[in-house]
Amino acid sequence: MVFFAAVALQWAALAHLPAWGAALVLGLLLKPLLAWRMLAGEVLAVEAALGESLAAGRARLAWLVSRDVQPLDAVQVRESAIESLAENLSDSVVAPLFWFVLLGLPGAALYRFANTADAMWGYPGMRGGRYWQWAGKWAARADDGLSWLPARLTALLLWLVARGGWRWAALRAQARVTPSPNGGWPMGAMALALGVRLAKPGVYALNATGRKAQAQDTARAVDLAQKALLALIPVALAALLFIAIVRAHV
Repeated sequence: MVFFAAVALQWAALAHLPAWGAALVLGLLLKPLLAWRMLAGEVLAVEAALGESLAAGRARLAWLVSRDVQPLDAVQVRESAIESLAENLSDSVVAPLFWFVLLGLPGAALYRFANTADAMWGYPGMRGGRYWQWAGKWAARADDGLSWLPARLTALLLWLVARGGWRWAALRAQARVTPSPNGGWPMGAMALALGVRLAKPGVYALNATGRKAQAQDTARAVDLAQKALLALIPVALAALLFIAIVRAHV
C-alpha cells in the first residue's frame, strides 16, 4: 500500500504541477522517509545520558538498539551508539535517497517498507503474542538486496569525508567480520575514520586494534555522518529536478 500511495502521489505531482512545483512537492514527500535529524539527536542523547550516569546511558541506548544493554559498560554503550549511527546512516538516509534517485518516490517508499518490515519481523521471538520471524524472512532478504549498494556507497562517502584515511582493502576486511552482509561496511568505515574500536560483545570487533571510543568521538561521528549526507544531497536534488523535467516533456 505504501508503494502504491507513493506511485499515486508522484504521478499526481508530475501530472498537474510545473517542473519546479513537482520537484518541491516530491522533496516534501521524500522528507518523512528520511530520519537523519532524529538519528543524530538520539545518538547525541546517549552521550549526554552517559554524562549523567551509566544507567542513564544504558536506558537511552535501549531506545536506539535491540540488543540487551544491561551488561554494557560505558565504552560499550558509546560504541553501540556510534555503530547504530553508522548503520542507520545507510539504512535510514543514504538508501532511501539512493532508491529515490533511481526510481523516484516509489523506490524510496518501497525500500523503507522492506527495511521497516525487517526491523519489525526479522528477529527471533514473540511480537504481540505471535511468532513473526517467518514473516520477516522475505523482508530480511529484500532488505539485504536493496541495501547492498547503499551500504557500500555510505562507506565510500565516509571514506571521502575522512579524506581517504585507510585503504579500501582494509575496509573490506572489516566488513567481513560482521554477520550482516551490509552493516559491516558503514560501521567499519566509521571505526576506521574515527580510529576507534567498535564491537558487539561476543559477536564481532571492528578495527580491533583501535583505541577506546571517548566522549568526543560521538560528536565526531555525527559530524562525519552529516558531511557524508551533505555530499549526497546535490545528487538527490538533481534527481528531483530531472524527474520533474523529464515528466514535463513526456
